[in-house]
Amino acid sequence: MKMKHFIDLHKGISGIVMVMLLIYFKQWNNPTAWLYCALHGGYGLLWVLKSQLFPDKQWEKFSSIPYGFLIWGGLSLYWLGGWIVMAYNVQVPGWWMAFCTIVYAIGLFFHFAADMHKYTALRLQPGHLITNGLFSLSRNPNYFGELLIYAGFGMLAFHWLPILILLLWVLGYWL
Repeated sequence: MKMKHFIDLHKGISGIVMVMLLIYFKQWNNPTAWLYCALHGGYGLLWVLKSQLFPDKQWEKFSSIPYGFLIWGGLSLYWLGGWIVMAYNVQVPGWWMAFCTIVYAIGLFFHFAADMHKYTALRLQPGHLITNGLFSLSRNPNYFGELLIYAGFGMLAFHWLPILILLLWVLGYWL
């Protein structure tokens, strides 16, 4: 299977997993839980759409089933924030939900705009080093966007563990 199949499936079902957690922990009246479901689920659906419309060559590589499950396990750590919100009935103030949503939205912009720019630029000039647009600000504006997306999720959980996992992921994988 291609790496993208493991990643797309995982991110694509994130909203379902979050809603299942909401149901299991009976968080019907928790606005933070609903917002978490909407943000994480929305991101997962947008990721799958992006993967279909402007795929990243990096994820088109084939991978073994064991390596795919390793990817799946690593990505599952990102669900921890939602589990914390649901299991511990985390309810943050409205201003904090707004702040986390803004961080998430800015991350969505950087992530998807950079991926679309990269896809288009490399189709026009294969192998070309992209140095304009968002790539004039950073070599990895898409990773910066993803960092902000998951920071928004982690801060919404109002717990140190999702932020620690994000920092470990950045240090261990991205750097």
